[in-house]
Amino acid sequence: MLQGFYIGPLFVHFYGVIIMVGTLLAAWLASKLAAQYGQNPDLIWDVFPWLLVAGIIGARIWHVLTPSASMQNRGAGVNYYFTNPIEILNFRAGGLGIPGAVIGGLLALYFYCRKNKVSLAIMSDMIAPGLALGQAIGRWGNFVNQELYGQPSTLPWAINIDPAFRLPAFQNVATYHPLFLYESIWNLLNMGLLLWMGKKLSNLLRPGDIFLTYLVVYPLGRFLLEFLRLDPSPVGGLNINQSLMAVTAISAGIALIIRLRNRPGEDHLDKTEPTEMSQESPEEI
Repeated sequence: MLQGFYIGPLFVHFYGVIIMVGTLLAAWLASKLAAQYGQNPDLIWDVFPWLLVAGIIGARIWHVLTPSASMQNRGAGVNYYFTNPIEILNFRAGGLGIPGAVIGGLLALYFYCRKNKVSLAIMSDMIAPGLALGQAIGRWGNFVNQELYGQPSTLPWAINIDPAFRLPAFQNVATYHPLFLYESIWNLLNMGLLLWMGKKLSNLLRPGDIFLTYLVVYPLGRFLLEFLRLDPSPVGGLNINQSLMAVTAISAGIALIIRLRNRPGEDHLDKTEPTEMSQESPEEI
């Protein structure tokens, strides 16, 4: 499968192009939602470079600290990166983890909101649907790279993986579950749910509820899909990605339930008007 093209001596990877398209469309969607939340769309484009850089750094750090089982088996585990630190910066060799991207982006958003006295809760709600969209698009980069495939399958939609990209134990198996596709579809459904909530349930929601919903729905899907994954990332004997997804979904779900139960019927926030929280408590979700 073709993985890129040359511009002069420079090889451009389709994976990088797809990731960039996903992030730009995520920012575009967030900017379109700004008016719904009573915010200036320019805020999104102002914070976008910081989120992009922090997300890439976080994604790379997560990959370095949680290498897959196949990488560890061929000696490319955490110790490899610590003894060859220059390889940490070798993005062209691949290796980005979505959990790290979300964590890095959220940290950057926190400091941006704190510095500019903007509500982190409202900003995270604005960004959440776009984040799901960006993930849905970005997963197609895994298709181009022939990675993130699941267990062997003979289903009509199973995808063929070239021998060079198969795990050693599955060299004689040609077709697999398209795990990247399942996750892409799940993210699109998540985006649709978040957009619907923001439009139809705005009078019932507090700032931060939509982002908390994202933190329930995406991790739930990722947790379930990890059961199909052939090459997990074991840390201390646990699939670290699946474990983190379970903890995140449960924690966010509990937070949502508590917020709903402690919410007086008349105490709803209208996101189209400035609120005391949006001006004075940028760190609250």
